[in-house]
Amino acid sequence: MIGFVGIGVIFVMVFGGYILAGGKLGIILKSLPFEMMMIGGAAVGAFLVGNDMDTVKHTLKDMGKVFKGPKWKHADYQDLLCLLFELIRLARQNPVAIEEHIEAPAESAIFSKYTKILSDREAIGLICDTMRSASMNYDDPHQVEEVLDKRMEANLHHSLHSSHALQTVADGLPALGIVAAVLGVIKTMGSIDQPPEVLGKMIGGALVGTFLGVFLAYGLVGPFANKVKSVVEEDAHFYHLIREVLIANLHNHATNICIEVGRQNTPSHNRPSFSDLEEALKAVKQDAA
Repeated sequence: MIGFVGIGVIFVMVFGGYILAGGKLGIILKSLPFEMMMIGGAAVGAFLVGNDMDTVKHTLKDMGKVFKGPKWKHADYQDLLCLLFELIRLARQNPVAIEEHIEAPAESAIFSKYTKILSDREAIGLICDTMRSASMNYDDPHQVEEVLDKRMEANLHHSLHSSHALQTVADGLPALGIVAAVLGVIKTMGSIDQPPEVLGKMIGGALVGTFLGVFLAYGLVGPFANKVKSVVEEDAHFYHLIREVLIANLHNHATNICIEVGRQNTPSHNRPSFSDLEEALKAVKQDAA
């Protein structure tokens, strides 16, 4: 919602200020389709040239994050802690019983309680692969920690491709605006024999290209890239929480301590309170009983 508000504020303030200052929209509206065709078309073409199809699809999908915000909400972090509590508790009580859950999470009675988490392939992969490593009696938890760090770093790097691609487009838009403006000046010079009022409108139309390139870069595409990056980094905390809890488990801390480590490493605005989490864990124990 705030994304739509922000875009509205941009357009109202820029064009509202222009109109209140005595500017006329006629020249802008007349030139806009042609300038947008040159600048927008060139930007889209450069975007396609500079990225593979997977990145293109990923970027188009991620642009929705500007309006949707982070995928993982406050309740999801509490659900994740409850899920990890159940899994660690079962793994310590009955190491054999945990295998059916981590080998086939889609059929697991535990995972099926948390459908949103179950639908995320990366989260399930992190949980199952790490717990599988624990069941193989890794002697050095630091080795698993290193593997997890590299995996999460690679996943974050891949997830940030779309924001980098958008930022590259934003960086190029002012230059493309200058290209469109130069073409407008060339067109004007070809009509140098026209009266001043005609030349004035043609020069004004040419300058629309410069305006449009800068406006799109710093008013829309650049902020889109920054928002996508911030949302991706915000969602990465969810996977970081998985790492913290499971590494604590590999160090053989008590189950409640492992979960508390995860709670403490949850971002403050998504962190469940100690009492709320205790109530949720009590409910988990009662269901298991």
